[in-house]
Amino acid sequence: NNNMKKLLFLILAIISLNIYSQHKKSDKILNEGKLLYRLEKGSWYGTDLFLANYPNKRDSTGGYLSYEKDHKIYTIFFNRYDHNKVLARYKFDSIPKQKALDVELNKNATALEKELITIRLDAKKRMFENKDKFFSFYKETSPNFIPLITKNKKRVFILTGPKTNGFVLLGNDYVLTYNKKNKFKKKEKLHNTLLQFAYKSEKKDNPTVSTMHSHVVTKYITSTDICTLLLYKDFVEWKKHIVISKKYVSIFDMKKETLFIMKRKAWDKIMTHSN
Repeated sequence: NNNMKKLLFLILAIISLNIYSQHKKSDKILNEGKLLYRLEKGSWYGTDLFLANYPNKRDSTGGYLSYEKDHKIYTIFFNRYDHNKVLARYKFDSIPKQKALDVELNKNATALEKELITIRLDAKKRMFENKDKFFSFYKETSPNFIPLITKNKKRVFILTGPKTNGFVLLGNDYVLTYNKKNKFKKKEKLHNTLLQFAYKSEKKDNPTVSTMHSHVVTKYITSTDICTLLLYKDFVEWKKHIVISKKYVSIFDMKKETLFIMKRKAWDKIMTHSN
């Protein structure tokens, strides 16, 4: 019995140490994923409002983007012919609600907005020129560009969104990094392929509880995965998504918005014992 207690204590000690080391990593990924989600949600709402209220401005739009400032989300539509001009600027709650707090029309772009516009346009140009065939394109999908400037990083995330309903798309996503002067530094693929997951199981008596995919390129679930899973969590019947790589397993609970990362060895042990 004493041996059993020692073993239990040892297991708990290993788990707690492991949790602590994975915790920092999971927090970082989760926080970035939630931020990307808030930005993209703002862009969804902003686009709906802009197209509904200012259809005459549509043709002079050069694009849109969202950013977070003072715990609010701003979504702007910039002028195609003069990138320093903003056709409309929406202000939303920190977790955007459909109703905007405020809208400003025909304003000059702020210094931050100019930088975000610059790197977004550069990323879009690089993707569509696709000189070295780095980027992949799939039918019935469109790329979404999310520029993000944080304390020490300037990046543009590219996510692949579906043009049709009923499926969540994960993968075919990229991150482009820029220097302080907004000059392009490097580009990375976050996944090797594009995966699609149905909103619901075809069998009514056997609903989908969780979905899973494996990672070759990255060790953990990506912030882009989290962003997409949060965007679609109200449309899908499953509540958990698991990402398995060679050394780690990431378990994301969409309902609770929590991320747990564990070693693949521990996961495999649990799985063999539970079967």
